Amino acid sequence: MESTGEKPKLTSSSIYWVSCTDSPEFTHLSWCLTHSAVVGIDAEWKPHRSRQSTFPTVSLLQIACRLFPDSNESPVFLLDLSVLPLPSIYELLSNAFVSHDILKLGFRFKQDLVYLSSTFCSQGCDPGFDRVEPFLDITSVYSHLQHKQSSGRKVPKQSKSLATICQEVLGVSLSKELQCSDWSHRPLSEEQKAYAAADAQCLLDIFNVFQAKVEKEGNSFHRSSNFNLGLKQILEISNCCQTVLRKNVSEASNVIRATMSEFPGRIPAIEAKASEKSSGFTKEMDVILLRIARKYGDKILLKDSDRKPKMSKKKGKRSSAGMTYKERLVQSVDDWQGPPPWDLSVGGDGCPKFLCDVMVEGLAKHLRCVGIDAAIPHSKNPGTRDLIDQANKEKRVLLTRDAKLLTHNYLIKHQIYMVKSLLKNQQLLEVIKTFQLKICEHQLMSRCTKCNGKFIQKPLTTEEAVEAAKGFQVIPNCLFNKNLEFWQCVDCNQLYWEGTQYHNAVQKFINVCNLNE
Repeated sequence: MESTGEKPKLTSSSIYWVSCTDSPEFTHLSWCLTHSAVVGIDAEWKPHRSRQSTFPTVSLLQIACRLFPDSNESPVFLLDLSVLPLPSIYELLSNAFVSHDILKLGFRFKQDLVYLSSTFCSQGCDPGFDRVEPFLDITSVYSHLQHKQSSGRKVPKQSKSLATICQEVLGVSLSKELQCSDWSHRPLSEEQKAYAAADAQCLLDIFNVFQAKVEKEGNSFHRSSNFNLGLKQILEISNCCQTVLRKNVSEASNVIRATMSEFPGRIPAIEAKASEKSSGFTKEMDVILLRIARKYGDKILLKDSDRKPKMSKKKGKRSSAGMTYKERLVQSVDDWQGPPPWDLSVGGDGCPKFLCDVMVEGLAKHLRCVGIDAAIPHSKNPGTRDLIDQANKEKRVLLTRDAKLLTHNYLIKHQIYMVKSLLKNQQLLEVIKTFQLKICEHQLMSRCTKCNGKFIQKPLTTEEAVEAAKGFQVIPNCLFNKNLEFWQCVDCNQLYWEGTQYHNAVQKFINVCNLNE
């Protein structure tokens, strides 16, 4: 069933899969890196254990390019590092990472760079990548945006996820369902490719919002006494003649002449120093980007200590099998042992009920879609005791992917299960199989996906729905002539109707649960 509202989308981009250096896609990548002022970079790898002695191998590198204004294209390149000969692309990437003509964007990219450097070193590209500059972390962009919106009050260091930042800055819901999928497996699904491209593209979209804010503030800035400024100050003015910035610093006479042409009269004496050209990249940033890079930009520098995996300092007593007590305990309760609290043999009512912790909240919605009672924690950041108390009180099985919670199995025996699958569809099938749930077609979309409540048994007419929705929900005018039936949640009063989204969802779960067989 549908409710009102449409999800916004990220900027539409062309996605190029790069798996060969003599392909048109690679040629286009090389061209775009020399014609881009800003790029967003991200990397993906197979999920790994934190205690392993080597870094994971990066399987995919995403580069989203914001080309100069003379191009209308917004390409995202997905570099398949599992098949590309890494030495053949090392120089291209290395030059881009240190080019002062390209502002690099990332989200906590230092770890990605460590893994990326290790991956290239393993194929003979020693010493690998050691720096990225100029670099701007999207967490810093978000902090500055929040700072401007908070009337000058100091903003604490941000620790929000990229999905949260996208939601707040762009109004875009960025799904992270595929984040922990196996990126080393080939071929990647179209959903994985779209997810990877969106992760890089959203960096550019967030930065565009930030740049627009900087430009707006720069245009309102009062500029006075330009003739008395030194060259350093002149270069920092956002509307300064770009002729000044297009000159090589070593050409002192040209710089002076260009400055004199824009600011006739008194010119302070300057001393020009030779500098190296910027890595062979022919295009240069415009004035606004230079200003942003100087004021807000940073750089990532890897130290020798960064190139060594950090092993956990916590050590437990190991048995002869080489496992700690906690590891053995987790293993012993990893599989479901039953019976669940709703089982008739233990006095239950026969109705399955689950509590999905924050690590599997997406699974809760899928369970609701197939008619299963699936609650989420009462608070956004519940403690272990809160989860245990809620599961006990409501007689639910706690579903989680947090192995630490399994050590509390003695407190809620037969009421905790660790979900092994990573993707929501597979998680749903795993829970159905493990707990032998019976799913039938008439159960589909029979619960409120918003709050887990049940629907009022009698459907509402359009007139009744309009009256019931007053004050909190808008019924689209296009539905008035379709003679639809509406359903209302008894708990949150949310209205649903059997529109296109409803029928698509029903068909989806018929396929996922194999109800046609």
